Amino acid sequence: MEDVHGADSGAANAPKEENKEPVPKKMYVISVDVGTTSVRSHVYTQQGTIKGTSSRKIEIISPKPGMTEMDPEKLYTHVVDCVKESIQASGLAVEDITCMGITTQRNTFTLWDRETGKLYHNFLTWQDLRARNYVKEWNDSYTLKALNSGSKFLHMFTRKKRYLAASVLKFMSAQVTLRLIWLLDNVNQLRQRACDGLVMFGCIETWLLWKLTKGKVHATDYSCASGTGLFDPFQIEWSTIVCNLVNIPMSIFPEVKATSGFFGSTDLSIFGTEIPITAVAGDQTAAMFGQCCFDVGDIKCTMGTGTFIDVNTGSKPHASVAGLYPLIGWKIGDEITYVAEGRSNDTGITIEWGKSLGLFEDVNDIDQLVQSVPDSDGVYFISAFSGLQAPINDDRATSLIIGMQPTTTKAHIVRALMESIAFRFKLLYETVLMETKLPLSHIRVDGGVTNNEFVVQLMADITNQSVDRAKQTGDMTSLGVAFLAGLATGVWKDKEELKKIRKSEKVFNPNPTWPKYKQIFHQWERALARSRQWYKEDS
Repeated sequence: MEDVHGADSGAANAPKEENKEPVPKKMYVISVDVGTTSVRSHVYTQQGTIKGTSSRKIEIISPKPGMTEMDPEKLYTHVVDCVKESIQASGLAVEDITCMGITTQRNTFTLWDRETGKLYHNFLTWQDLRARNYVKEWNDSYTLKALNSGSKFLHMFTRKKRYLAASVLKFMSAQVTLRLIWLLDNVNQLRQRACDGLVMFGCIETWLLWKLTKGKVHATDYSCASGTGLFDPFQIEWSTIVCNLVNIPMSIFPEVKATSGFFGSTDLSIFGTEIPITAVAGDQTAAMFGQCCFDVGDIKCTMGTGTFIDVNTGSKPHASVAGLYPLIGWKIGDEITYVAEGRSNDTGITIEWGKSLGLFEDVNDIDQLVQSVPDSDGVYFISAFSGLQAPINDDRATSLIIGMQPTTTKAHIVRALMESIAFRFKLLYETVLMETKLPLSHIRVDGGVTNNEFVVQLMADITNQSVDRAKQTGDMTSLGVAFLAGLATGVWKDKEELKKIRKSEKVFNPNPTWPKYKQIFHQWERALARSRQWYKEDS
């Protein structure tokens, strides 16, 4: 009986084992997004939907006019709290999280001691202007002019793009370089400690990696490093030329790792279990990856605090003479993808400024107000609260409203404000078109300002290109770094799978209105010329 029972048992069980399908492991990715105004954490499913979320407002510290800082320890606490809360909101346990990705605003940095871990100062944000006199002095210096001239000469004979880029090299306050020099010159004993190899440098992502791993990891990725102004995207290394020029010790810099790959795991004591950190990316290139701009000529435009236009230039960096910045978009395995970036800083502040004047109460009212008039009635607005960036590149420009008449109404002024955002985009788009000489594809947009239908439709009309607004427009940066983290851990197999997750909310096809707008745009360019070189040089 025992033999029969055993045989029957085996016969009964065998087919069930053969037919049983493996239960797929549930995979969840958590993204941490540190922006200019808030920290956000999202838990993503394998379908790309958000299962749980949390956010914290970032407190900006202004010790003096022109100085903007953030408390590093408070920021770290916000990140830890957001991660815990988003996991709790998702109904998952920490053990269910497959991996984490971190994306941050770029060029906001701090320095801390290698021996003690003690911070030397708060984060200096990318908006901080304490080094503006350093910027002016260096850009006017014979040293930099000699470097520019020598590089121009070398480019003439070698035709190497890195020399073309160096021939137009200028320092900018938004980059790290001269704010870092200011600190080395003004913080007691900092330069000596740095020269002794005892100082560690890091932007937000590096500081978070250091804290989350309890000091085991001092690293960044190629996209964040290449935006600092201290990294050579042509040589793919921290720039010895720039560091030697301005006397920055190379020992302070973090290791640079692939954007999608293993950075380290969070310490067990923080969340109760280790979470692998498998992606780090700068905010703009993370958004570009979320938009699935994987092919040469693909364009992403983010319109939030500023307008950032990024074009995929493939396996080669673009050397610009008009102010486009060559960046490494991402590195996955051995593959490096480059982007060229242009920006206008004052998109969000233009809308906030209009709201503060009482021109409209809610941003949702703008479309109705703008379309209540057929045009701006000859009113033109130039937004230059922080100067004019590429392709104008004038730090001394002023904002202005010009062309007002007794017939001018609030609607005309608001229409001029919104038209200026689209016109500024057109300047950036045409710069990309002329400089890169790439066959540009459709434009994919994200960011809060792109919820304005008037602006996005006008962008399509005046560039004669389709503009594709994503469903995930408010969270594209988070989605992009989640994609990068998930690719490193098998949550998603390849880029083709990601393309199915990114969804279009609306495609704005161009209307034949350029003949109407051509004269308006050229008048706006006249107003732009009048805004230039308004402020005198700092004494």
